[in-house]
Amino acid sequence: MRSLKEMRGLVVFLIAGAAAMAQAPTTFQPVGSMRQLMIDIIYPTSDAIFYVDREPPKSPHDWEVLRTQALTLAESGNLLMMEGRARDQKNWILESKMLIDIGGKAYKAAQAKDIDGIRALNDSLNAACVVCHYQYRPGYHRRRPVIEVK
Repeated sequence: MRSLKEMRGLVVFLIAGAAAMAQAPTTFQPVGSMRQLMIDIIYPTSDAIFYVDREPPKSPHDWEVLRTQALTLAESGNLLMMEGRARDQKNWILESKMLIDIGGKAYKAAQAKDIDGIRALNDSLNAACVVCHYQYRPGYHRRRPVIEVK
């Protein structure tokens, strides 16, 4: 059995170690570009939520796929906040956290097999995407329409 003095020393050691780890620089390294992240992860996972009624989940496997898409959408908000990707520490972070929140709610709804709960998130998800794109994607909704020449 350890003495009280030894226990206190162990607690101090653990606290100091935890503090040192909390201050250590991150070693996260982005693999894909912002464009790749959007096209390969965020667009497909958000589309799974936006267009859930095109092919509503019927089987346990369908619900599992939707749940995975929702979780990936939520986690993509964390990827957007990584150093080197975050455009600023204010709106970019707030909007990334919105993606985490909406994706998390979609994940819980998919776990509960609550299609109405997923449908209810469409407006919030759309608003999060549009607000972010207006601020950070040059030319968003300002492009000239393509005119077809006959």
